[in-house]
Amino acid sequence: GGCEAQQRALTLDANWRWVHGQTCQGTGPAAQCYSSGNCFTDGVWDSTMCPDPESCAENCALEGVTLDDYDSTYGVAAIPGGVELGFVRGPNVGSRLYVLEKPDKYKLFKLLNREFTFDVDVSTLPCGLNGALYFSEMDEDGGMKHSGNKAGAKYGTGYCDAQCPHDVKFMEGKSNTLEWNTSAALGKYGLCCAEVDIWEANSMATAFTMHPCTIDGTYLCKGKECGDNAKNERYDGVCDKDGCDFN
Repeated sequence: GGCEAQQRALTLDANWRWVHGQTCQGTGPAAQCYSSGNCFTDGVWDSTMCPDPESCAENCALEGVTLDDYDSTYGVAAIPGGVELGFVRGPNVGSRLYVLEKPDKYKLFKLLNREFTFDVDVSTLPCGLNGALYFSEMDEDGGMKHSGNKAGAKYGTGYCDAQCPHDVKFMEGKSNTLEWNTSAALGKYGLCCAEVDIWEANSMATAFTMHPCTIDGTYLCKGKECGDNAKNERYDGVCDKDGCDFN
Protein backbone atom coordinates (compact mmCIF):
# COMPACT_ATOMS: atom_id res chain seq x y z
CA GLY A 1 0.00 0.00 0.00
CA GLY A 2 0.87 3.66 0.07
CA CYS A 3 1.97 6.02 -2.68
CA GLU A 4 5.04 5.85 -4.86
CA ALA A 5 6.57 8.95 -6.41
CA GLN A 6 6.64 9.03 -10.22
CA GLN A 7 8.68 11.32 -12.44
CA ARG A 8 6.60 12.47 -15.41
CA ALA A 9 6.76 15.29 -17.96
CA LEU A 10 4.26 18.06 -18.69
CA THR A 11 3.42 19.57 -22.06
CA LEU A 12 1.66 22.76 -23.09
CA ASP A 13 -1.69 22.69 -24.88
CA ALA A 14 -1.48 23.23 -28.65
CA ASN A 15 -3.77 26.29 -28.53
CA TRP A 16 -1.12 28.26 -26.63
CA ARG A 17 1.70 27.43 -29.06
CA TRP A 18 3.03 29.41 -32.00
CA VAL A 19 1.38 28.15 -35.21
CA HIS A 20 3.58 28.94 -38.18
CA GLY A 21 4.07 27.99 -41.80
CA GLN A 22 6.51 25.23 -42.56
CA THR A 23 8.58 24.48 -45.64
CA CYS A 24 10.46 21.18 -45.73
CA GLN A 25 13.17 19.76 -47.97
CA GLY A 26 13.78 16.05 -48.06
CA THR A 27 11.82 13.27 -46.38
CA GLY A 28 11.98 11.21 -43.21
CA PRO A 29 14.48 11.88 -40.41
CA ALA A 30 16.79 13.71 -42.80
CA ALA A 31 14.18 16.32 -43.75
CA GLN A 32 15.09 19.95 -43.08
CA CYS A 33 12.16 22.21 -42.21
CA TYR A 34 11.99 25.98 -41.90
CA SER A 35 9.32 28.29 -40.44
CA SER A 36 7.68 30.73 -42.85
CA GLY A 37 5.54 33.20 -40.95
CA ASN A 38 2.43 33.02 -38.79
CA CYS A 39 -0.53 30.84 -39.70
CA PHE A 40 -2.59 32.50 -36.97
CA THR A 41 -2.24 36.09 -35.74
CA ASP A 42 -4.51 37.92 -33.30
CA GLY A 43 -7.50 35.69 -33.99
CA VAL A 44 -7.08 35.64 -37.78
CA TRP A 45 -5.95 32.69 -39.93
CA ASP A 46 -3.57 33.36 -42.83
CA SER A 47 -5.65 32.93 -45.99
CA THR A 48 -2.69 31.84 -48.13
CA MET A 49 -1.50 29.04 -45.86
CA CYS A 50 -4.99 28.14 -44.69
CA PRO A 51 -7.36 28.23 -47.70
CA ASP A 52 -9.14 25.13 -46.34
CA PRO A 53 -8.89 22.90 -43.22
CA GLU A 54 -6.86 20.15 -44.89
CA SER A 55 -4.32 22.49 -46.51
CA CYS A 56 -3.94 24.45 -43.28
CA ALA A 57 -3.02 21.33 -41.34
CA GLU A 58 -0.51 20.40 -44.04
CA ASN A 59 1.05 23.85 -44.38
CA CYS A 60 1.24 24.80 -40.69
CA ALA A 61 3.18 23.46 -37.73
CA LEU A 62 3.05 23.77 -33.94
CA GLU A 63 6.24 25.12 -32.41
CA GLY A 64 8.04 23.40 -29.55
CA VAL A 65 8.56 25.25 -26.27
CA THR A 66 11.94 25.58 -24.58
CA LEU A 67 12.30 25.38 -20.80
CA ASP A 68 13.08 29.11 -20.70
CA ASP A 69 10.00 29.92 -22.78
CA TYR A 70 7.77 27.95 -20.46
CA ASP A 71 8.67 30.42 -17.73
CA SER A 72 9.27 33.70 -19.58
CA THR A 73 6.44 33.35 -22.15
CA TYR A 74 3.83 31.17 -20.44
CA GLY A 75 4.52 31.66 -16.73
CA VAL A 76 5.18 27.97 -16.02
CA ALA A 77 8.13 27.46 -13.69
CA ALA A 78 9.52 24.29 -12.11
CA ILE A 79 9.55 24.17 -8.31
CA PRO A 80 10.45 21.29 -5.98
CA GLY A 81 7.81 18.59 -6.41
CA GLY A 82 5.79 20.34 -9.09
CA VAL A 83 5.24 23.54 -11.06
CA GLU A 84 4.21 27.11 -10.36
CA LEU A 85 1.72 28.65 -12.78
CA GLY A 86 1.64 32.37 -13.41
CA PHE A 87 -1.44 33.99 -14.92
CA VAL A 88 -0.22 36.71 -17.30
CA ARG A 89 3.08 36.87 -19.19
CA GLY A 90 3.04 39.67 -21.75
CA PRO A 91 0.27 38.93 -24.27
CA ASN A 92 -0.19 35.36 -22.97
CA VAL A 93 -2.92 34.70 -20.44
CA GLY A 94 -2.99 31.47 -18.44
CA SER A 95 -1.76 28.08 -19.56
CA ARG A 96 -3.09 24.54 -19.93
CA LEU A 97 -0.77 21.64 -19.21
CA TYR A 98 -1.06 17.88 -19.62
CA VAL A 99 0.82 15.02 -17.96
CA LEU A 100 2.71 12.74 -20.36
CA GLU A 101 3.24 9.03 -19.72
CA LYS A 102 5.60 8.79 -22.70
CA PRO A 103 6.90 11.45 -25.10
CA ASP A 104 4.01 10.75 -27.48
CA LYS A 105 1.30 9.57 -25.04
CA TYR A 106 -0.74 11.31 -22.38
CA LYS A 107 -0.90 9.72 -18.96
CA LEU A 108 -4.25 8.00 -18.43
CA PHE A 109 -5.43 8.13 -14.83
CA LYS A 110 -7.39 5.09 -13.61
CA LEU A 111 -9.10 6.39 -10.48
CA LEU A 112 -11.74 3.79 -9.63
CA ASN A 113 -11.25 2.68 -6.00
CA ARG A 114 -8.07 4.72 -5.76
CA GLU A 115 -7.07 7.85 -3.91
CA PHE A 116 -6.07 11.00 -5.77
CA THR A 117 -4.51 13.84 -3.81
CA PHE A 118 -2.71 17.07 -4.68
CA ASP A 119 -1.57 20.28 -3.07
CA VAL A 120 -2.20 23.80 -4.37
CA ASP A 121 -1.23 27.14 -2.86
CA VAL A 122 -4.22 29.42 -3.48
CA SER A 123 -3.21 32.13 -1.03
CA THR A 124 -2.57 34.60 -3.85
CA LEU A 125 -5.46 33.46 -6.11
CA PRO A 126 -8.16 36.10 -5.55
CA CYS A 127 -11.91 35.99 -5.97
CA GLY A 128 -12.89 36.14 -9.66
CA LEU A 129 -10.06 33.89 -10.89
CA ASN A 130 -10.42 30.15 -11.45
CA GLY A 131 -7.57 27.75 -10.88
CA ALA A 132 -8.46 24.37 -12.35
CA LEU A 133 -7.30 20.78 -12.18
CA TYR A 134 -9.53 18.42 -14.11
CA PHE A 135 -9.76 15.31 -16.26
CA SER A 136 -11.20 15.10 -19.75
CA GLU A 137 -11.64 12.04 -21.96
CA MET A 138 -8.99 12.98 -24.55
CA ASP A 139 -7.36 10.49 -26.91
CA GLU A 140 -4.17 9.07 -25.41
CA ASP A 141 -2.18 9.97 -28.54
CA GLY A 142 -3.65 13.48 -28.82
CA GLY A 143 -5.54 12.51 -31.98
CA MET A 144 -2.61 11.29 -34.08
CA LYS A 145 -4.85 8.51 -35.38
CA HIS A 146 -6.20 11.18 -37.73
CA SER A 147 -3.93 11.45 -40.77
CA GLY A 148 -3.53 15.24 -40.70
CA ASN A 149 -2.25 15.31 -37.12
CA LYS A 150 1.53 14.86 -37.10
CA ALA A 151 2.07 16.59 -33.74
CA GLY A 152 0.08 14.56 -31.22
CA ALA A 153 0.32 14.46 -27.45
CA LYS A 154 3.93 15.69 -27.44
CA TYR A 155 2.65 19.05 -28.71
CA GLY A 156 -0.55 19.13 -26.67
CA THR A 157 -3.15 18.36 -29.35
CA GLY A 158 -6.60 16.81 -28.96
CA TYR A 159 -8.15 18.93 -26.21
CA CYS A 160 -11.84 18.38 -25.52
CA ASP A 161 -14.23 18.93 -22.63
CA ALA A 162 -17.92 18.92 -21.80
CA GLN A 163 -18.35 22.53 -22.96
CA CYS A 164 -17.60 21.33 -26.52
CA PRO A 165 -15.15 24.21 -27.12
CA HIS A 166 -15.13 25.87 -30.54
CA ASP A 167 -11.81 27.67 -29.97
CA VAL A 168 -9.59 24.59 -30.46
CA LYS A 169 -7.55 25.48 -33.55
CA PHE A 170 -6.98 21.96 -34.86
CA MET A 171 -9.44 19.07 -34.59
CA GLU A 172 -9.06 15.54 -35.94
CA GLY A 173 -6.12 16.49 -38.13
CA LYS A 174 -7.74 19.57 -39.69
CA SER A 175 -7.85 23.25 -38.80
CA ASN A 176 -11.08 24.65 -37.37
CA THR A 177 -11.10 27.50 -39.89
CA LEU A 178 -14.57 27.05 -41.39
CA GLU A 179 -16.98 29.83 -40.34
CA TRP A 180 -14.21 31.21 -38.11
CA ASN A 181 -15.33 34.18 -36.01
CA THR A 182 -12.30 36.47 -35.75
CA SER A 183 -13.80 38.52 -32.91
CA ALA A 184 -14.60 35.57 -30.66
CA ALA A 185 -11.89 33.25 -32.07
CA LEU A 186 -14.40 30.42 -32.55
CA GLY A 187 -14.85 27.97 -35.43
CA LYS A 188 -17.70 25.89 -36.83
CA TYR A 189 -16.88 22.72 -34.90
CA GLY A 190 -16.59 21.88 -31.24
CA LEU A 191 -14.73 19.02 -29.56
CA CYS A 192 -16.76 17.27 -26.87
CA CYS A 193 -15.91 14.69 -24.22
CA ALA A 194 -16.76 13.80 -20.64
CA GLU A 195 -15.11 15.97 -18.00
CA VAL A 196 -14.44 15.62 -14.28
CA ASP A 197 -13.56 18.86 -12.53
CA ILE A 198 -11.52 17.69 -9.57
CA TRP A 199 -10.76 21.21 -8.44
CA GLU A 200 -11.95 24.60 -9.67
CA ALA A 201 -11.16 27.18 -7.06
CA ASN A 202 -9.58 30.32 -5.69
CA SER A 203 -8.81 31.47 -2.17
CA MET A 204 -12.52 32.08 -1.48
CA ALA A 205 -14.38 29.15 -3.07
CA THR A 206 -13.97 25.68 -4.52
CA ALA A 207 -16.06 23.29 -6.64
CA PHE A 208 -15.96 19.61 -7.67
CA THR A 209 -18.14 18.86 -10.72
CA MET A 210 -19.04 15.85 -12.88
CA HIS A 211 -19.87 16.56 -16.56
CA PRO A 212 -21.11 13.39 -18.30
CA CYS A 213 -21.86 13.08 -22.03
CA THR A 214 -24.03 10.81 -24.16
CA ILE A 215 -21.03 10.01 -26.39
CA ASP A 216 -17.87 8.04 -25.64
CA GLY A 217 -14.40 9.48 -26.07
CA THR A 218 -13.63 12.55 -28.14
CA TYR A 219 -16.48 13.69 -30.39
CA LEU A 220 -16.42 16.35 -33.13
CA CYS A 221 -19.71 18.22 -32.91
CA LYS A 222 -21.52 20.63 -35.18
CA GLY A 223 -24.82 22.44 -34.92
CA LYS A 224 -27.25 21.67 -32.11
CA GLU A 225 -25.27 18.73 -30.75
CA CYS A 226 -22.61 21.21 -29.56
CA GLY A 227 -25.13 22.84 -27.21
CA ASP A 228 -23.98 26.39 -27.94
CA ASN A 229 -25.07 29.08 -25.50
CA ALA A 230 -25.15 31.76 -28.20
CA LYS A 231 -27.86 29.78 -30.03
CA ASN A 232 -29.84 29.05 -26.85
CA GLU A 233 -29.11 25.35 -27.32
CA ARG A 234 -27.14 24.73 -24.11
CA TYR A 235 -29.35 21.83 -23.05
CA ASP A 236 -29.69 20.29 -26.52
CA GLY A 237 -26.07 19.13 -26.84
CA VAL A 238 -24.38 15.80 -26.23
CA CYS A 239 -22.76 16.86 -22.91
CA ASP A 240 -24.06 18.10 -19.56
CA LYS A 241 -22.52 21.55 -19.47
CA ASP A 242 -23.93 22.47 -16.05
CA GLY A 243 -22.87 19.18 -14.50
CA CYS A 244 -23.46 17.99 -10.96
CA ASP A 245 -21.30 19.96 -8.55
CA PHE A 246 -20.29 20.12 -4.92
CA ASN A 247 -18.93 23.36 -3.50
